[in-house]
Amino acid sequence: MSVVPDTLPPGPTLPPLVMGALMAAGTTFVERWHRRYGDRFTLRLGRFGTYVYLADPDDIKAVFHGDDTIFHAGEANAPFLGRVLGPTSVLVTDEDLHLRQRRSLAGPFHGASVARLVPRMEAVAAAEIDTWPTGVPFEVMAHTKAITLEVILQTVIGVTDEGRLAELRASLLGLVDIGLLDMAQFVFPSLSRRWPWKRFGEVKTRADRLLHREIAIARADPDLAERPDVLAMMVRQGEMGDQEIRDQLATLLLAGHETTATGLAWAMERLVRNPSILAQATAAARNGDDAYLDAVVAETLRCRPVVPDVSRRLTADYRLGPYLLPAGTYVDPAIALVHRSPARYPEPERFDPGRFVGRRPDATVWLPFGGGSRRCLGAAFAATEMRVVLSQILRRVDVEPTSAPAEKARVRHVTLAPSRGGTITVRARRAVAQPAGAAA
Repeated sequence: MSVVPDTLPPGPTLPPLVMGALMAAGTTFVERWHRRYGDRFTLRLGRFGTYVYLADPDDIKAVFHGDDTIFHAGEANAPFLGRVLGPTSVLVTDEDLHLRQRRSLAGPFHGASVARLVPRMEAVAAAEIDTWPTGVPFEVMAHTKAITLEVILQTVIGVTDEGRLAELRASLLGLVDIGLLDMAQFVFPSLSRRWPWKRFGEVKTRADRLLHREIAIARADPDLAERPDVLAMMVRQGEMGDQEIRDQLATLLLAGHETTATGLAWAMERLVRNPSILAQATAAARNGDDAYLDAVVAETLRCRPVVPDVSRRLTADYRLGPYLLPAGTYVDPAIALVHRSPARYPEPERFDPGRFVGRRPDATVWLPFGGGSRRCLGAAFAATEMRVVLSQILRRVDVEPTSAPAEKARVRHVTLAPSRGGTITVRARRAVAQPAGAAA
C-alpha cells in the first residue's frame, strides 16, 4: 500500500472544545471512537495538538522501542506537568539528559533495593489501617493516599522527624493534588495571576522551600553515607544540583504517590465486588501467598489502568502504515484500549487475577507502566507497595463485599480514579499474626 504524504488516520470531526470536554469525562468516548475507526484514529484538540491514538500492540512496540530523538515523551509531558515538576524533571526531559537522569535514579528502584524498603512500607500501612472506621462506608482512596504519601516521605525523601513530616504532609499534598480546574493555568498561563489559580503558586512556593530544606539537611548530614533513601543517593552521587534534585523529588512524589494510591483504591473497589476473589485474596494475605496478591495487582492494573495512555511528540515525520504523520503530531499508545481488547484478554471486563497466577504479564499487551526507554522507573516500587499494602489491609481487617454497581472512572489530572473513591466498609478488625510461611 502506498504512503500518502502528510496524512492522518481517520477520526471524529467534533470541535476541539467539545472533544476535550468528552475526553475529560473518562475513556467512554475514546473507546467509542476506537470501535468506529479502528486501532489507529486521530483526535484534533486545537491548541492542545493533534493526537494519533494507537491500540495495536505492534504499533505501540514500534513507538516504545523507536528512536528517542524522534519520539519525545518529555516534550509531550512538559505542557501539563512541567509547571508542577520543574524543567529538569525526568518526566519532561528527553534524549541524553533523560538517559543520564534514568541512570542516576535506577539504583534505588532495583528489585533488591525495593525489597529492603518492605518493612517500612508495612509499618506505614499498618499504622494507617488501624485508624480506619468499622461498620460505616468510607472512601478508601483518601486513606491509600495517606499511606503512599507517607511511604514517599520516609523512603524517598528520608524524613523521620515528626515535626518535619507534619510540615511536608501539609505542603506537598497540595503540590500534587491537582484537579482539572487547576490544570487550566498550565494551558492558559495568564490564569496563574488570578483567583483561584494563583493559590497553586503559593502552594508551590511553600513546597519548594521545604524540599530545598531537606536537600540542605541531607548535604549536611554526617550519616549521609548510611542513609538508604533516594534523596541521600542523589546527593551522594554529586551529579545533580539542588534544583534538579528538587525536580526529581517532586516527580517521584507525583508518580509514586497519586498513581499508587489510585491503583490501591481500584484494587479494593474490584475486590469488594468479587466476593470469591476477595476471599482468595484474604486467604493469600493471611497465609503469606505473595504470588496471588501480585496477580491481584497485575489484574487491577490491567482492567483499571491508572494512566489510560501516554504521549510522544514527533520531532520528524513518521511513517505509520499507509500514513506519514507530520512532525509535531502526538502519538498516543492507548494503554486502556489494549487492556480491554477481547483479542488480547478474553472477557476483558471480568476481574480475574487467575490470568496472571503462575505467569508474568506479557509486556507487549500489559502496559500500566508504559514501555521501552521511558518505562516507569518506579514500576517495581509501585507494584511491591501495592502488594504490601493490600496484604496489610486484608490481614488487619475484614472487608464487606458489596452488590453496588461498579464505580465509574473519573479523570484526575492525568489519572483515572474511582468515581466514589473506592468506597468500602470494614466489618471488623482482626488480631494480626505473622502470616503462615513468612520469615520469622
